[in-house]
Amino acid sequence: MTTHGETAATSTPDARALQEGIAEFYDQSSGLWEDIWGDHMHHGFYDPDSNVSGSDHPAAQIRMIEESLRFAGITDDPAKQPKTIVDVGCGVGGSSRYLARKFGAECQGITLSPVQAGRANVLAKDEGLADKVSFQVADALKQPFPDGQFDLVWCMESGEHMPDKAKFVNELARVAAPGGTIIIVTWCHRDLGPSEEDLEPWEKKLLNRICNAYYLPEWCSTSDYVKLLQSLSLQAADWSERVAPFWPAVIRSAFTWKGFISLLRSGLKAIKGALVMPLMIQGYQKGVIKFAIITCRKPE
Repeated sequence: MTTHGETAATSTPDARALQEGIAEFYDQSSGLWEDIWGDHMHHGFYDPDSNVSGSDHPAAQIRMIEESLRFAGITDDPAKQPKTIVDVGCGVGGSSRYLARKFGAECQGITLSPVQAGRANVLAKDEGLADKVSFQVADALKQPFPDGQFDLVWCMESGEHMPDKAKFVNELARVAAPGGTIIIVTWCHRDLGPSEEDLEPWEKKLLNRICNAYYLPEWCSTSDYVKLLQSLSLQAADWSERVAPFWPAVIRSAFTWKGFISLLRSGLKAIKGALVMPLMIQGYQKGVIKFAIITCRKPE
């Protein structure tokens, strides 16, 4: 389950309702996720056909961060490492703190969830990173940053919540510094075939049920992102097989005694999200849902 407090536009009543629903969902569910899975609120990255034990999942979440950096061409060369980072849809700041430590960078995170922002700032202080990392409630489609501020724009499982994908990627490009890197890791639906104009009715029905539980707008495909970012130097890949073990593990954790008690304490929105988890597995298995990485570099 993606558990970032991502964003929505605020220009219409429907968009505001979506934004409020996202914030409330993550206000309620973030504590549950952190209690069971820790502060990295995203999928893990696995080797194909690997047998995964419970202890492997936190390591796989760290590997997701590292593989995303590697795919984007961010090396360990100190001269080429990012010094300023924005974490768009930051959750409780797991990625931000990891990246700040790794690169010695200054990182700012944004989320719609006041609970997430508050918790992320507490964790940063507790871990001695308050001078490097900070978090605030803000809209990813209208970010409170000047043009060209960040060497790395990091979006780990936040794009799926954006109702206006064009505005989303334009805002990411706006805040990226010349020569800066944008990394988008996100859920998508499958690419349409040459003769297709839309998904099959059963596919749309499946995705709509997931949208209703997780406060998602209409889905898009990886190729849609590629078209939106085609003016930049980009690359994309399908990592669906690399995250396949993650959802079954999330479901198993929900049916432990600790998971059950935590779920009951989290509220109706979190319970509703948990009940829809099997649909994510179904979507992956049937090829409707894809897990994609799209990276690009802003021209110098």
